[in-house]
Amino acid sequence: MLSQGSVSTQTGDVEQDATPAGADVNAALLLLGAGMTVATHPLLYVKLLIQVGHEPLPPTVGTTMFGRRVLYLPGFFSYARHIVKVDGKRGLFRGLSPRIASIAIASVIRTKAKKQTELASKKDDKKTPLRKVMKETSHEMFIQCLSTIATHPFHVMSVRCMAQFVGRELKYSGFLRSISMIFKEEGVAGFFVGLMPHVLGDVLFLWCFNLLAHFINTYAVDDSLNQASAVRTYTKFVMGFAVSILTYPFMLVSDVMAVNNCGLTAGLPPHSPIFTSWLHCWNYFSQRGLLFRGSSFFSRRVPVTAIQD
Repeated sequence: MLSQGSVSTQTGDVEQDATPAGADVNAALLLLGAGMTVATHPLLYVKLLIQVGHEPLPPTVGTTMFGRRVLYLPGFFSYARHIVKVDGKRGLFRGLSPRIASIAIASVIRTKAKKQTELASKKDDKKTPLRKVMKETSHEMFIQCLSTIATHPFHVMSVRCMAQFVGRELKYSGFLRSISMIFKEEGVAGFFVGLMPHVLGDVLFLWCFNLLAHFINTYAVDDSLNQASAVRTYTKFVMGFAVSILTYPFMLVSDVMAVNNCGLTAGLPPHSPIFTSWLHCWNYFSQRGLLFRGSSFFSRRVPVTAIQD
């Protein structure tokens, strides 16, 4: 028969074994996130330049399958080749270091916040499915908002580093230099430019995604189907893609506001008007039908009203 002391010792050993295992998992996820960030950074770089309206390559005239004449704007590969031609292959990773720092901070915040909310979620087993989804979404929203607020300064630095490509500036050429420059010129508020649409977009995405996925998987997917679980997984994927398109304008406005009137060519007239608020920016893009500018990397086309034969 084991004594109380030996039980405590064994329990402590188990906890010590579990803690390194959990740390290893977190480290692996962090490395995976960093790897994905590096791999996808050129895509986000090109998207950012398109968002701020930088079109260094001329469009080409073409026709659709219905015979309609359109102007085709350069796609991702053409744009990426242009960046490599100007800055070399390393140029595709401009602004990467703040993004990696953002991933690391977000990972730490999410890990610690989830530990605090997991205990509360275990008490919700008796709730109806809808109430449980709403409760879980509220927890996710809290974590997401906390993470977005903490990492937004790094997002601003990354966006400005990338936007320097437009005017060939070196104002934000370095992690510490970027922090010093923003604080010197704009104060603490400069690190949170464009935060509101960023947070609103994240919150809207969470609620729309979770509620739509819940209703579709609950009322549209029959449990008797052999592939019901696969269908539900596919539904979440489709919903995630659809909702990301719906909330894209919030990220567009956030990125544009991060550059606006910061001393870079990309955020100053005549390249871009100076916006007094993110709502001013939203209205400007909305009136011109540009709220989804940069949402597509391929088949970028602009209708042509009149082209001389």
